[in-house]
Amino acid sequence: MGWLSGWRRQNGNGQEEGREEWDVFTEVRKAHMEWERAHLMFDEAVGQDQIDYAIFILEAAERKYQIHLKHAKRIGLNRDRL
Repeated sequence: MGWLSGWRRQNGNGQEEGREEWDVFTEVRKAHMEWERAHLMFDEAVGQDQIDYAIFILEAAERKYQIHLKHAKRIGLNRDRL
């Protein structure tokens, strides 16, 4: 059992809320990593086709990250609460 399991138990009825917050947090982290990978892909792109594709992937990853951040903000997710 990790610290998260103990935190969920302490919150009693807030267990479902804690699960949702954790899921949103992990989605934000995954989107951030995807965005960073897209930056690396853009930095390493060679030729017009690769550059165009890298820009497309970068814009999509950035938008996905923004969507997940907005959701986290809407539910009041705070890194300190995790």
